[in-house]
Amino acid sequence: MGEPLAMDLLNTRWVSGGVHHDLLDSLDGLRQWFEEIGRAGRFTADEAARGNLLLARDALARLVDGPDDPGAAADLNRVLGHGAVHRFLDGGREGSTTRFEDPAWAPAWSAAADYLDLLSTAPDRIRRCANHACVLHFYDTSRNGTRRWCSMAGCGNRAKAARHHARERDGGRTA
Repeated sequence: MGEPLAMDLLNTRWVSGGVHHDLLDSLDGLRQWFEEIGRAGRFTADEAARGNLLLARDALARLVDGPDDPGAAADLNRVLGHGAVHRFLDGGREGSTTRFEDPAWAPAWSAAADYLDLLSTAPDRIRRCANHACVLHFYDTSRNGTRRWCSMAGCGNRAKAARHHARERDGGRTA
């Protein structure tokens, strides 16, 4: 959906026509997600990476719903413990590289690290869609920070249509 990596990971689950879907149910789905986020050549789609991503996604979902959840924070820290950023000097310029104890942790660690970056920038802009039937998340980059929907084309239009129909049903009165 073009969201930051942490939000994209959360959005690998969605509801369509009342049916719940999970892109990470299979290795084919995992490969598709790596393609969609532009990391197919960088990450390996195997069961270890899928399991690590599921752990990270679950921790992120719990943290978005309850930022003070100590169990979710512990799970996210467990993911983050499998990699580290190493800084260096090269030709007078600063550089950095990320190292993992096992490459299967790279996708989950990257999403967890991205979440920390979002928290350090504007934690109040990490949101769940205001449509109660929707399970998607987003990072609000709107100028005034009032975005409510995962997408105006989907949930936003449905909410507007529902308000319009309610006004029509009530004889044009506004609430």
